Amino acid sequence: MSRRSDRVGDLLRAELSDLMLRAVHDPRVKLASVTQVDVTPDLKRAIVKVSVLGDDKQRLETVEGLRHARGFLRTELARRLKLRVTPELVFELDRGAEQSQKISDLLESLHGRDESS
Repeated sequence: MSRRSDRVGDLLRAELSDLMLRAVHDPRVKLASVTQVDVTPDLKRAIVKVSVLGDDKQRLETVEGLRHARGFLRTELARRLKLRVTPELVFELDRGAEQSQKISDLLESLHGRDESS
């Protein structure tokens, strides 16, 4: 990615986090946090990765709530940020924290076996 894409991604991440906290009133979205925003080089599309607390059903409902609020969020971003083109928002579930926890649990179980031998 270019420096401009990185800067726009960071700016979008900060603004989306604030909007989700203060302006989105959908209860499905309250447990979500924006972890990363990847913007295409032409700045027309932003892939927003969100981390959600809860089980798989709650995570999927949260992503669906964000997809439902996509138009509102894009309008608010256009109002707040003075970009020529406000990127189309694509929401994806970030499973990085979940994967880290699984790996950590596996390492803990292996470490426990070594001590007992």
